[in-house]
Amino acid sequence: MSLKKSEIWKWKNWEISWSLSKKNKHENCINILLVHGFGASKKHWRHNQNFLGEVFNCYAIDLLGFGESSQPSASLNYEPFKENSTRYSFDLWSNQISTFCSEVIKSPVYLVGNSIGGVIALKAAEILKDNCKGVILIDCAQRTMDDKRLKKSDIFMNFLRPVLKTLVRQRIVSNTLFTRAANPKIIKKILEQAYPSGKNIDEELIEILYQPSKRKNSKEAFRGFINLFDDYLATDLFDKVNIPIQLIWGEKDPWESLSEAKEWKKNFKNIKRLDIIKGAGHCPHDEEPERTNKLISEFIQETK
Repeated sequence: MSLKKSEIWKWKNWEISWSLSKKNKHENCINILLVHGFGASKKHWRHNQNFLGEVFNCYAIDLLGFGESSQPSASLNYEPFKENSTRYSFDLWSNQISTFCSEVIKSPVYLVGNSIGGVIALKAAEILKDNCKGVILIDCAQRTMDDKRLKKSDIFMNFLRPVLKTLVRQRIVSNTLFTRAANPKIIKKILEQAYPSGKNIDEELIEILYQPSKRKNSKEAFRGFINLFDDYLATDLFDKVNIPIQLIWGEKDPWESLSEAKEWKKNFKNIKRLDIIKGAGHCPHDEEPERTNKLISEFIQETK
């Protein structure tokens, strides 16, 4: 088995970077596609892709705007279209994923998504229909800042929200926020929140997150994403996919509520498992890869 170097797939007018780890070239081998979260890349699956590739054809991909994929400028709803620009959205990314599955993988697939990659995986599964065998959501983004989640009783947020939206539309604001966050010291501090055990926070991980931020247009996907105040929630999509779903959750995720994940498990019949990884945070696939890889493999063997 070998982890191939990054390959390029042409999608629309853009270049999409992806890689494949596999043991054998069997047509009937199960396919897995790993979808990273916000600010990450396919390399964030550094402790998963080779392991899973021992048994499955395991693909990883850089979403448009991230990693080594093209980084078109962000065009918001009210802005006139410009060449080499796009509206970053879950529809855009899920169409990227579903088209990649159709054109490159060309056979049924399990989708594995971390954070916003989970919402993207769900929407792509809806598009793929029978060509998606199951979805594995690792600390799926709950998108608490989405308009649809704002409570009428929250007077402060109702007042603050229009101001916040106006501010983050401005490139000077989004660029300043990005520049402040995109340095190794801040990245390490964020990782110390995301990985509460401190396990696997190393120089390699910091470089994985830092290097793409140095590319010329790296601020644009950030601007596009922080302006997504009205897009899909996972709960909008669960009933639209007739496939088994697994939730894997870090017990100490500081950003995505474990209690809400437990409610999802109660309320949606196609969620077959909720596996909680003790001591882990928002990215258990990297913080506790051995346990995460085992859970992913178990679910696929149960549902294949």
